[in-house]
Amino acid sequence: MTEHSPETHAPSTPNTTDEQPIATVTFLHPTTPTGSVWSEWSDLPDDGNPTSTVPPMPTVAPAITGPDERTVVLDTARVILEETTAPAPAPAGKVEKVDLDDFDGDTPLIPAWMCSAEGWAAWAGVFYRARRRGFRRWVRRQPTQHGHVRQFGRGIRRAHEWVVGFEGVRVQSAAHTAHVLTREARLAARNARFIPRILGSKKGLAMLAAEKATKAAEEAVALHKKAKKDRNRARNLRAGVVYGPPLAAIGTGYVMGGGLGLAAGLLSTFAGGAFVGRKPYDEDADWTSEWRSLGDGDRMTAPMLDQAFRAAKVIGSEESLRVVQMPMLDARGAWTAILDLPPGVPAKRAIRATDELAAAFGVEEAQVSVMKKGRSGRVELYVSRDLPFTDKAAPGPLLALESPANFWGRISIGPDVRGIHQSISVVERSGLIGGEPGAGKSASGNTILLAAALDPRVILHLADGKGGGDLEPFEPLCEAYEGDADPEAFDKMLDDELRDMKARYALLKKLGKRKVTEELAAKYPELRQKLLWVDELMLYTTDDDFGKKITKKLRNLVSRGRAAGIITFCATQKPGSDVVDTSLRDLLSIRWALRCTTPEASDTILGKGAAASGYSARTIQSEMRGAGLLWAEGTNPQMVRADYYTDEQVNALIERATEWRRAAGTLPKAPLRLIDQLNTLAEEGDKDAEILSRVLSCFFVEDIAARQRAVNGGMDREQAEAEISVHWLPGQVILDYLKLQCVEVTAEKLAALVQRTDEEKTKRPWGPKGSRVTGYPLARVEAAATTRFGLTA
Repeated sequence: MTEHSPETHAPSTPNTTDEQPIATVTFLHPTTPTGSVWSEWSDLPDDGNPTSTVPPMPTVAPAITGPDERTVVLDTARVILEETTAPAPAPAGKVEKVDLDDFDGDTPLIPAWMCSAEGWAAWAGVFYRARRRGFRRWVRRQPTQHGHVRQFGRGIRRAHEWVVGFEGVRVQSAAHTAHVLTREARLAARNARFIPRILGSKKGLAMLAAEKATKAAEEAVALHKKAKKDRNRARNLRAGVVYGPPLAAIGTGYVMGGGLGLAAGLLSTFAGGAFVGRKPYDEDADWTSEWRSLGDGDRMTAPMLDQAFRAAKVIGSEESLRVVQMPMLDARGAWTAILDLPPGVPAKRAIRATDELAAAFGVEEAQVSVMKKGRSGRVELYVSRDLPFTDKAAPGPLLALESPANFWGRISIGPDVRGIHQSISVVERSGLIGGEPGAGKSASGNTILLAAALDPRVILHLADGKGGGDLEPFEPLCEAYEGDADPEAFDKMLDDELRDMKARYALLKKLGKRKVTEELAAKYPELRQKLLWVDELMLYTTDDDFGKKITKKLRNLVSRGRAAGIITFCATQKPGSDVVDTSLRDLLSIRWALRCTTPEASDTILGKGAAASGYSARTIQSEMRGAGLLWAEGTNPQMVRADYYTDEQVNALIERATEWRRAAGTLPKAPLRLIDQLNTLAEEGDKDAEILSRVLSCFFVEDIAARQRAVNGGMDREQAEAEISVHWLPGQVILDYLKLQCVEVTAEKLAALVQRTDEEKTKRPWGPKGSRVTGYPLARVEAAATTRFGLTA
């Protein structure tokens, strides 16, 4: 072999004889530096054949000679081809067996995806998606029969049934036998006892029968006791087997690991119960499958809905419902669903059958609410878990007000059966609240009265037909108040309301407006909203002398006062035609029917035919205080419970309303005392008013002196202020006081101003000696002042 330069290596003589084809190798410039240990070809033997190793590729490109400068044929390729031997052909019909487990034990078996970051990322993505899908499948499975909570419930039920066992049947049978035999033995003993001894053989036979019956009864009682003992022993043993391990796991976990151990024990107990109940009951084995009901805690399902609506005769036996929204539980634990009735079946048929649906579901009628949803054939079904509105009422929203309310906006009424807070607008409206005694009319009325009181712009005119004092806290905020249940005074109050209504319309006509708006009322204080509240309307409208007059005036005010900013609300127990005339009742647009005893009483509030359509306040239970059917907006009434405010909260809100009205300048002025009214007339030059004013002042001074004497005598001051009061004074004491006040008046003049009856002129004892003198009663002086000058006491 001839020597070559490091740059070139080519064969000296081409071989054209029988040789294997030479591989064509394309030379690529390597990145290894030129000074590599394999950069020379001097390591090859002189014969050109490799001895021990395959020579490496040159690091420097050889010189290219010949027509094709892109490729070069190397002797190394020839050497490699010459050394390569073809594998022996496999024998025909025999398949070579490959052992996939035959690998070097020292080399770990590593998957290909672990060798790159991309493989790790792809595997992590697959794992994440698989876990997420698995979690979603687990969530979807929970509401079904295969959910873990349902499995745990079945496991507890099966374990308890196994603990109870069937020994109870034997005990009951033994108990029945013992009772029967004991009764027979008692009868036999009584029969033998009353047989005369003269009937010797008959007496003996009766005694033998009694002894035999007694022995049989004793044996039966012993068998019953033994059966009870065996039953208790077996149940205790099985209870230890069932309940012992969970209690031991929970207790041990808590002792050993505290809260974490307790959680582990509870989790293991839950897992064990779920394992026991992993298989659901078969339809054939579940003997309660035909009696599913919501009242027993079962789930609402589509088959249950079809069964209930068929039982209630809402749909036919061959018809079925179309479920628009599947039954689901809300946050309050109530079931709700939206259903489409079969074609041709209106929603009002389902609404009228609320009582029948409640019986089919196994709940109270008040727990079921059926409402039309969007169109005639679609209903929304709502079944509460418990009787609604029996829990403690939440604090009303008015307590959180930090600024005055807006009576022109919406007024909070209270939550409905779904817990959604309802509100109404009373602008240009009027209302009627009715229900039996104790249904919650006062609490319901407070929601509207307090909202009006907390708006300083609203004028309050209240009339309390009950005369009890429910409206008394609002009296300081009222510009007109009738609290004595006096029909004559209320009739005069309505005359003032009608005059004010005419004045309002006159101002509107002058301004070129048709009705009062919030902007108009803000500009003209005379047009502020006015709330006329009439409690226990029955007392006024049924009065023999003023009933018809009050009804006529009230009807005029309700029909015409809305546009003038006058809002009228009436409350009564049963607003029938004998209490409220139909022409007046139909004008009251907002109806709120609280609990009623009959459907007819409910119809007198909501209107004729409401109970037949499924809206009856008779279904409201006595525990649901403050709940009623409110028909204010929309086409159907809805069950609402009024926001409840305690007496302390009402007083606090009224104090807040007083401060806001005082700041706004709308707080009604307190009526002047009679003595102040007389002083005003006296300042204008009326001498008689001055005399009567001084007489009243004399009573006031003597009253203070009498209390001071009582205190000096040892009486408590508070007791003296509560018990000591002067209601009569001698004429000479009054004349002396007037003389001290520089008011010259004779006894005849005083007697002419304050005319007394013969009984009032009777002498009474006065002073330490008890001398009898004539005098003047305080009531007669006040009556003389009010009659002479037309004042109010």
